[in-house]
Amino acid sequence: MSNLENLKSLLTGKSADEVVTRALVRDVELPYGAGTMALITLDNGFDHTKPNTFGPHGLIALNEALDGIVARSGIAAVGVVGKPFIFAVGADLKGAAELATREEAHAIGALGHHVFRRLGELGVPSFAFVNGAAMGGGLEIALHCTYRTVSSGVPAIALPECFLGLVPGWGGTQLLPRLIGPEKAIKLIIENPLSQNRTIKGRDAFELGVADAMFEPADFLEESLRWAARVLLGEVTVARAAHAEADWAPVIEQARTLVDLKLRGASPAPYRALDLIALARTASRDGGFAAEDEALADLLMGDELRAGLYSFDLVQRRAKRPAGAPDRALARPVTKVGVVGAGLMASQLALLFARRLEVPVVLTDLDQERLDRGVGYVHAEVDKLHAKGRISADQAGRLKGLVTGSLTKDAFADADFVIEAVFEDLGVKRKVFAEVEEVVSQTCVLATNTSSLSITEMAAELRHPERVVGFHFFNPVAVLPLLEIVRGAATDDATLATAFAVGKSLKKSSVLVEDAPAFVVNRLLTRFMGEVIAAVDEGTPLEVADHALDSLGLPMTPFALLQLVGPAVALHVAETMHAAFPDRFSVSENLAKLVAAGRPGVYGADFQIDPEARALFEGGSSPSTGEEVRLRALRALAQEIRLMLDEGVVSAAQDIDLCMILGAGWPFHTGGVTPYLDRTGISEEVTGSRFLDPGTASVPISVS
Repeated sequence: MSNLENLKSLLTGKSADEVVTRALVRDVELPYGAGTMALITLDNGFDHTKPNTFGPHGLIALNEALDGIVARSGIAAVGVVGKPFIFAVGADLKGAAELATREEAHAIGALGHHVFRRLGELGVPSFAFVNGAAMGGGLEIALHCTYRTVSSGVPAIALPECFLGLVPGWGGTQLLPRLIGPEKAIKLIIENPLSQNRTIKGRDAFELGVADAMFEPADFLEESLRWAARVLLGEVTVARAAHAEADWAPVIEQARTLVDLKLRGASPAPYRALDLIALARTASRDGGFAAEDEALADLLMGDELRAGLYSFDLVQRRAKRPAGAPDRALARPVTKVGVVGAGLMASQLALLFARRLEVPVVLTDLDQERLDRGVGYVHAEVDKLHAKGRISADQAGRLKGLVTGSLTKDAFADADFVIEAVFEDLGVKRKVFAEVEEVVSQTCVLATNTSSLSITEMAAELRHPERVVGFHFFNPVAVLPLLEIVRGAATDDATLATAFAVGKSLKKSSVLVEDAPAFVVNRLLTRFMGEVIAAVDEGTPLEVADHALDSLGLPMTPFALLQLVGPAVALHVAETMHAAFPDRFSVSENLAKLVAAGRPGVYGADFQIDPEARALFEGGSSPSTGEEVRLRALRALAQEIRLMLDEGVVSAAQDIDLCMILGAGWPFHTGGVTPYLDRTGISEEVTGSRFLDPGTASVPISVS
């Protein structure tokens, strides 16, 4: 039995419900007399909403198509293109979750290599015509080809595997560094996945050297075929840069430092990816691909992938169908937006609304200088987008024209949606809404960006409290995808439906939250942070407490987060939560001293703990170990989550996971906070039961 047959037999019965991506072959006579191209179209039979993916059956289908091409004579070249809007987006992740043994995991890696590498070893040139989204294995197909063109309209190109707890396992770690150099390859393979799973566009791929030529979407395939013909005739020569040994080692080490800072060793995938990229410098093709097979087999059987697939399902499915959201048909149109305030948050909101909704946005403030500064911020950010090539000059002009300022709220008279972003004080916000209500229509939605205050109390004195809704963004507004939509006691379905429709237009992932102090993310972060700060108050050294949770791979340490949020804001939220739940949320006297001293946090400009800030926290006589601090913080989280679920703050534990992943940067590879607490046994220890059914992201992991 051949190696291919061995691989097939190992995978027989896997992915029985795989949506098979077919490889449809047709002959194309190239222009200029360049010969016949066998053009493969990847197509799973569905529209762009169900992208092409590859499981065992799809790989075998592509292999059989290549068998048929190789058996023929007179073929000058082979081309690969996707269906409309989609090239291919990689492996069938649902099938990956079904792999039961390391041998099966190894086989899927080896099968992918066996099939894809044929595109670079056909004896005739091969061309990938990347007409649409290309991610993971889809990009790796293109990398195996001799040449690549890309459409300037492609919205997403990426190697997202490290985001899920995997590595590019079908050639990506070996071919990409050799093509564009290790520094650029690390950006695509490691840095982008670890930065909210960032993707690049077709134009970026061309500029990085991933693609050899770029054409406009309208006639992309025709122009690609003309270009391919000229390559075959020798009229176009594609130059590839050499990458010396000196390029390799320094960037690998620099990247390793970056990964340490982001993950502190918590997830193995990026480290394996770095090892493979380093290997690409000297390994043969066989040796490099074999190393990818080994890494893929290890990681497919690892904890992080199972957890990562749970997170991926939340982000891809639950986030797009928010639990409890009213019928979209109830949503009212929004043709103008008002923003109360002109500070940094208000200005960020104005820019976001103008860019995504493309409707007039007016900011108001009582001070002309502050108002000018807010509108000026928006215009400056628009200029930056234009300078970076992300928008055209015409688009920049239109966006600037959409955002204006006013010293009176009369400018909101024809607004359909007004959001306040003023000081976090209930009295101030009530006064603002009372003033706005006097000038807007009865159907205008009044939204608040409060991070912790009661929506119900804020709306209580209005004539129409039913149109008030919480619309809580996370900072930076343009980056973090979560939007907590908060329903007050009087909020009606039309208001909620409009809020969800606006959130979708803003390209945010919205979660419905009931009106409870600090909602989801800030409530959990405040409880979590409170336990760490309390441990320091009791005598635990700052460094010990701040690094006690490094094993989780959180995006920053607790005291680094305090520095980002600002001690004054953290103190205000702690005081709010203490007033609501005095038995669980304390107010640190030492934190209050830090605020009174006007310090930005405990770290100085050199990222070392400032001696004077340290002195404010000294004096406790009951220090804890790092492990004790870690367990204390996690147990507090488990208790608070159980209480939140019992209170009905969200509809299910999955919504808490979604909020923490998208709003707090809870590590994707852990599968979210509730699966982590379940797998470590902390949920049952603290609350007596798990948060999720045993089959959900249930691979055991070590508590230590």
